[in-house]
Amino acid sequence: MAATVVAEGNRTLIKGGSFLIERRLPHEVFTPEDLSDQHRLIAQTAQEFVDREIVPRLKEIEEKKPGLLRDLLREAAELGLCATDVAPEFGGLGLDRVTSVIISEKMARDGAWAATVGAQAGIGIMPIAFFGTPEQKEKYLPRLARGEMIGAYCLSEASSGSDALSCNTRATLSSDGRYYILDGVKMWITNGGIADLYIVFARVDGEKFTAFIVERTFPGVAPGAEEHKMGIRGSSTTPLNLDHVSVPIENVLGDVGKGHQVAFNILNMGRLKLGAGCIGGCKIMMKPAIKWAKERQAFGRPIAGFGLIKEKLGGMVARIYAGESMAYRTAGLMDRLLDDGAASEANRSARILESLQEYAVECSILKVMATEALGYVVDETVQVFGGYGFTVDYEVERTYRDQRVNRIFEGTNEINRLLITDMLLKRSMQGRLALIPAAMKLMEEALSSSPAAEEENIPLADEASVVEGGKRAALFMAGGAVQKFQQTLPEEQEVVAALSNLVAEIYGMESALLRAQKHFAKSASTMATAHANAARCVIYEGTERMETEARRILPRLAAGDTLRAQSALLRRFLKRTPTDTIELRRSLASIALDRSRYPFE
Repeated sequence: MAATVVAEGNRTLIKGGSFLIERRLPHEVFTPEDLSDQHRLIAQTAQEFVDREIVPRLKEIEEKKPGLLRDLLREAAELGLCATDVAPEFGGLGLDRVTSVIISEKMARDGAWAATVGAQAGIGIMPIAFFGTPEQKEKYLPRLARGEMIGAYCLSEASSGSDALSCNTRATLSSDGRYYILDGVKMWITNGGIADLYIVFARVDGEKFTAFIVERTFPGVAPGAEEHKMGIRGSSTTPLNLDHVSVPIENVLGDVGKGHQVAFNILNMGRLKLGAGCIGGCKIMMKPAIKWAKERQAFGRPIAGFGLIKEKLGGMVARIYAGESMAYRTAGLMDRLLDDGAASEANRSARILESLQEYAVECSILKVMATEALGYVVDETVQVFGGYGFTVDYEVERTYRDQRVNRIFEGTNEINRLLITDMLLKRSMQGRLALIPAAMKLMEEALSSSPAAEEENIPLADEASVVEGGKRAALFMAGGAVQKFQQTLPEEQEVVAALSNLVAEIYGMESALLRAQKHFAKSASTMATAHANAARCVIYEGTERMETEARRILPRLAAGDTLRAQSALLRRFLKRTPTDTIELRRSLASIALDRSRYPFE
């Protein structure tokens, strides 16, 4: 599994999903430690805005003070926080994906605000920025970038949430050919009650799935009543009613019948930003958890001194480290693909779309892993607070409610788990990624003799070997599933989701490993040791989860002597020396307690 890249003109492309069959090197990944001075300045600007404008208004946001969200969006837009993905000629900043990750992290201070600004800066603006005609961009993007218009994205319906393409909203061409007449109801629209502009998906003549730009002022457009939600209560979430709405043909977004290209590519970028935001939320939650653990006394001493509290804090640090490493690695991969000095806006937009398609697997992995990491961190924070965390007097109660929706946003985690394996297998069948050949070759080698161990003098060499063994295990399980089920594999959803879990663990483990190796190569400092301990914790705990998941589905793939033989092979692939993860978590908790925050910021 040597490291390889594909040359394309004057750039090199690391293929999406190739982490599973190729070995990457530390210098090939972007990490938070690689942020430029410009990145850090933007992070500071975003943080100062949140501290100045959002934190003092948390109660007002929760209570939906009239006009507040519009005002806050306008103020954020004045600082450029809503237009990183918009080209300068249309009023934006035209910055890289890493900047999008940074801003998404900082905006996560409040769930309702994060949803509001995320919908504006992401799925509200990006469809026009990436798919709009020059005239559409000129008409709408400057006003969206300045916060003068608020955007919303209208894909879901009451009968088609996860199955978004089966929408019932219809679009019929008028008799004079100048308008499409839209009829239908869209559901769960973030910013629905405050938006001026809606990206609406409908079926032309009941068949051709198409995207439209719909202005709120068009006759027949009517947002419904605000939903009463479990969390993110301060955000606006409404249905959108479309009653014989005349939409000019100039407002078709993309090509008629190609709305799926708009929907799915925008969701990929949304998953990157949502994942980054969830990691930002994890970091934010660590501060009150640590503060409370230091201050709360039990049995005559702070609870921070107890092993079970340290286990929680250390586990938080490890989950965040993995998620953060994946987020910046994925953004860096996208920027690497884009880094060829594209001169024209049309070329730039095409390249962004290319990057979204290329790294769709990584975006889905990040979305799943980061949203579940936030769920873990917030749940453990409530537990650290004890009974106080269950009361509305403390902010953690609201955060607990707010975070739950993230596993539903941007495609449920179940849908994303199905997508991860499906996209990888389709790429293999298309010849874009040699996944199935690699799995078949591995199975042949495994049945004949054990592959020779590779001697390497590198930091965390043992952990690197464990990660490579994990890759072999994932490939082995994927190959067995394809052989057993062939064309019916998509019907075995439990198996498909388990395979995705294996792949996701690999991406998290390797991302943490490469980041720690890269940091260790620069200096053998105390922080380098902390990075190494974080990566080791991620890798050994991740491998435990991989083994549990693989053993759960292996009896579905084989029986009898074959099952026993394959179980033995699985043990060989996942062979590792038992590691004291209790001590690793304690060490991570100690450095977090010393710094009173997530320690790698």
